[in-house]
Amino acid sequence: MRRLLSAAAATALAFTLASCSFGEPPEPETGEPPKLPEPSAGPEEPATLMDVVAEGLDVPWGLDFLPDGTAIVGERPTGRILAIAVAEDGTVGEPEELLQIEVDDTGEGGLLGLAVSPDYAEDGLVFAYYTTDDDNRIASIALEDGGEPEPVLTGIPSGPNHNGGALAFGPDGFLYAATGDGGNGATSQNPDSLGGKILRITPEGEPAEGNPTADSPMYSMGHRNVEGLAWDPAERLYATEFGQDFADELNLIEPGGNYGWPRYEGEGGDEDYVDPVYAWDPVEASCADAVFVESTLITACLRGQRLWVVEFDAQGAVTGEPQATIVGEFGRLRSIAVGPDGMVWVTTSNRDGRCSEERGCTADEADDRILRFATSYAAQGRV
Repeated sequence: MRRLLSAAAATALAFTLASCSFGEPPEPETGEPPKLPEPSAGPEEPATLMDVVAEGLDVPWGLDFLPDGTAIVGERPTGRILAIAVAEDGTVGEPEELLQIEVDDTGEGGLLGLAVSPDYAEDGLVFAYYTTDDDNRIASIALEDGGEPEPVLTGIPSGPNHNGGALAFGPDGFLYAATGDGGNGATSQNPDSLGGKILRITPEGEPAEGNPTADSPMYSMGHRNVEGLAWDPAERLYATEFGQDFADELNLIEPGGNYGWPRYEGEGGDEDYVDPVYAWDPVEASCADAVFVESTLITACLRGQRLWVVEFDAQGAVTGEPQATIVGEFGRLRSIAVGPDGMVWVTTSNRDGRCSEERGCTADEADDRILRFATSYAAQGRV
């Protein structure tokens, strides 16, 4: 459920982002194709919001769901992993702390991605990507036992910025991790470094079968800082990547592909490197997490303070111009997922030190929040 909603749910999915305030979900709009977000005119036309799932959090970053529908959320600077129960009628409980990981929260470090094992019913494991004093690493956690993290892959370069951190199980059952260059672009082009890469590993941390190099966890290279991984219905992998000055990227990931950083930012036109399928001006983007709903990708953006909605054709190419919605309405948006409740969950990052009046963003006492947007599917019941 984390990265690709089932076809049945997606057929019924319909965002309701017209003007309105909090309240009851809209009546189901059955029999219609997905109604994904319309372009937003800004704060004067606020989004309809099903509810605020949680507030007063400290930069919620990792977001995934257990098989029973419980959301698990990680706070980047504190290392806390929280559980939010979702009842059969769709109501949510208060966040409950399950455990706390010791992290180095310098700059952009801390507890980053979370990924629930596809075999959770049998192994009870959740995987975490986090920063220590020495490195970034991936560990398994026996969540229900409150166990200590058991590292499965260590030595990922860390730094005050560009720590990557996206973590997700792919349709093939392997664990994918996006790493940053740690502030040193040279690592992205170094095949012996785990920095600036997308990695593909087994749950035990070993290189996955079918990787471009048999004894290496590297799946692709030449990345600056990837924080979003999402698969389309054809199981093609896309990644959202932060640029430096003029181009934030959306990339279709090819096994063994080199995406050009630090030689290129945005389109390079060099046959030795893979160009992005789309690029934004960072002022409108800095997109972090992403999710597919059928052939539509939705990505949550920090600096741009919006969701971008990108349509793809059957061949995996962008069709038309991406559309922006909920622009500037909730501040900096970090993580996005479609939960087993059929609703779109989005976290804010207004306490990450990047909000200011100059940037059109302020943090208030309710930040940070987890928001849950109404859909017509959610009004009908759980997936």
